[in-house]
Amino acid sequence: MHFLITSTQNPKIKSLLALEKPRERRKQQLFVVEGAKEVRMAIEAGYKIGNIFYCEEIINHKESADLLSQDRLLVPVSKEVFDKIAIRETTGGILAVAEQKTHRLQDIQVSKNPLILILEAVEKPGNLGAILRTADASGVDAVIICDPQTDFYNPNVIRSSVGCVFTKQIASATSSETIEWLNKNGIKIFCTYLKASVPYNEVDFKQPAAIVMGTEATGLSDLWVENSSANIIIPMQGVIDSLNVSNAAAVVVFEAVRQRGFNK
Repeated sequence: MHFLITSTQNPKIKSLLALEKPRERRKQQLFVVEGAKEVRMAIEAGYKIGNIFYCEEIINHKESADLLSQDRLLVPVSKEVFDKIAIRETTGGILAVAEQKTHRLQDIQVSKNPLILILEAVEKPGNLGAILRTADASGVDAVIICDPQTDFYNPNVIRSSVGCVFTKQIASATSSETIEWLNKNGIKIFCTYLKASVPYNEVDFKQPAAIVMGTEATGLSDLWVENSSANIIIPMQGVIDSLNVSNAAAVVVFEAVRQRGFNK
């Protein structure tokens, strides 16, 4: 165990704070995981954990007992320091530094009847996190992020996903690479599209399927629409013409799961 750190000018703390910047996360290939449950989920998913920072004044020893047994990794900090390094208010007095993984299409393990969720150019970390939470709850095989505008390891992604960023297969690729991969694996493409004429609940999701969601601002690119097996729409009953992308993803994905008899 390390000595208690009481200054935010400590090199370990300065290095940790630098990871709040996407550029530093990419450069160091590291990221921060906040909360005992999330740290545990990262470990269970095979992420390599570095230093574990904790505050004795805040931490729940019972909840974090297994993590606090990692003497070699433990770095105690004062409450003042912990308040500085923690982004969430409900971190529970513990956070860790972890190594990033590579997320390649070729690493995805495809089941006999896959259900894939695809996001094109997702921008808001909160939306990505919420969609990853839906992916976990629905049991989809994998989530593919095409031409991403935010990174998987943004603290707000981890927070809003409630750690579900660690529970599903995730890949990052261009749209063209992903379309080629889907065709190679015999997976039908279903694009959510405002101009579509087919209601989402009228298509067959029981076959190998990929559900593709676009951004709220611009929707899907023409490349996806042109390569789609069917363009689908969620009929709106009110004044607005669309849902938030995370809500739309949940609606369509759970319709696919319903059609499959809620079997994983």
